[in-house]
Amino acid sequence: MAAENVQTFTDGNFDDDVLKSGAMVLVDFWAPWCGPCKRLGPTVDALATEYAGKVTVGKLNVDENPNVSFKFQIRGIPTILIFKGGQVVESVVGVAQPEDLKKVIDRHI
Repeated sequence: MAAENVQTFTDGNFDDDVLKSGAMVLVDFWAPWCGPCKRLGPTVDALATEYAGKVTVGKLNVDENPNVSFKFQIRGIPTILIFKGGQVVESVVGVAQPEDLKKVIDRHI
């Protein structure tokens, strides 16, 4: 279960909430059956709390939202994409360590 400050992105809200956002946005592409996604989930939740007010953090279920997943060529999960100004500025595929994800985020703040 996601932390309360973690948004849920969908095919329906992705353009407005991510691509048109003025904030930096971290999107965790995941699926409920994905073991590595479950391991990464608490890290994403913690990042949402730590970077609240600086970075918008959300999750997108690839099974329920195939259009966004296809558009950004998500072939493996978990995948984290970081958007700034509506463009992907960084991607991380697989389970990353919290300190590595913090370095990636800090590079773009």
